[in-house]
Amino acid sequence: MESVTKKYNQQAVCILDDGYMWLHQYPLHKNHSITTMFNADGDIVQWYIDICLENGIDNNAPWMDDLFLDIIVLPSKEVFLLDEDELEEALRERAISKEQYDLAWKEASDILEQLKQDQFRLLALAEQQKKELEKKLK
Repeated sequence: MESVTKKYNQQAVCILDDGYMWLHQYPLHKNHSITTMFNADGDIVQWYIDICLENGIDNNAPWMDDLFLDIIVLPSKEVFLLDEDELEEALRERAISKEQYDLAWKEASDILEQLKQDQFRLLALAEQQKKELEKKLK
């Protein structure tokens, strides 16, 4: 497998390589989903928060309707808001409505504030869920 590395402010973060694990959380009735990326040692390398119109489950498979904005959180607690340009373009091209655009910004702003206040609880839950899944895989 070829590794995948992303750069955030000159900091290179490997998000995919042999032995890496990704845990997806799709909270129902929320406008976001989270992918927690673990390295081969089981350490978190980043949380990737997708801002979504909605999440759901069909035929036991989770899905999300992406609204372009993304938030990256590193273990150092550095936070990066990404893809604002994609959201702006989607509105300009009428791929999304003004209401969906406003929803995306509100959800991102709410999450950023929760992160700032250390109140976004799903980040901590990822580690616990990973441990529970590892027990089931043994």
